[in-house]
Amino acid sequence: MTGTETAREREWQIDGLSYRGLSWGPEDGTPILALHGWMDHGGSFQTLAPRLTGCHVVAPDLSGQGLSGHRAAHATYNIWDDLPQLAALIERLGWADCVVIGHSRGANIAALLAAAQPGKVRALVALDSLVPEPNDPARFAETLGAFVDETRQRKGRPLRTFPDRAAYTKRRQEQGNAPRTSEALADRALETVEDGVRMRGDPRLFASSAVRLTQAHVDAVLRALRCPVLNIWAEGGVKRRRPQIAALPAHAAELVAIYETLDLPGDHHFHMEDEAAGRIAAAVLDFLARHGAA
Repeated sequence: MTGTETAREREWQIDGLSYRGLSWGPEDGTPILALHGWMDHGGSFQTLAPRLTGCHVVAPDLSGQGLSGHRAAHATYNIWDDLPQLAALIERLGWADCVVIGHSRGANIAALLAAAQPGKVRALVALDSLVPEPNDPARFAETLGAFVDETRQRKGRPLRTFPDRAAYTKRRQEQGNAPRTSEALADRALETVEDGVRMRGDPRLFASSAVRLTQAHVDAVLRALRCPVLNIWAEGGVKRRRPQIAALPAHAAELVAIYETLDLPGDHHFHMEDEAAGRIAAAVLDFLARHGAA
């Protein structure tokens, strides 16, 4: 495929939450659940998914992002909060198990899902992340305090507005996104309002997590990954900026039973660029075939 297949809109009601998403490929193809990064949405897979020949890719907008509903006022957005609904979604789709592909924050969520629900995940593909950077246990109270304060502050803030779509895409580019990536993410991230466009994302997603995993937690997650893991990194992505993450592949190779890693040209959203998406798709399809996960 050339990456031009039209996505199909999907919708599910799970545990009182409204989830929206997109899907590509034949219904009887290799089942793939694709989890997007922070403040992105399922549309971030629109370039990669059609290239995964023979696969049925389902990319939900995670709660509070894209077209999916916001969590209740008393709820939170820790990286594990979507896990019960994702497990239910896999069952709702009629899949006994599936491949999970995650990008950035979605890769962290995917790793937690694979560790916590090993029977549901036949293979894991992590794009430009794998697990969160570990936190110092001594900072537990400080992190918890930030969560309380920032969640309360964010809850009372209106959704951010921009005078027009161009202002939003310019802001994303200033934060490091390529022009094409910024444009591709805009439609599902924005809604039109009287004074311009407004971000749909829940402001509470900008707040600190209540708890951040320690090194012991991260290592426990890595050891619990029973499925084959393919970890693909962008040469211009997070490893270039964060030394602790740069050391992760070597560490993961010691703890994960079947772990392969690959570096490809591109920035953090490399899976949204044509050339990189083609290389990623080829690597994923080869990996799944070699490990009997296709």
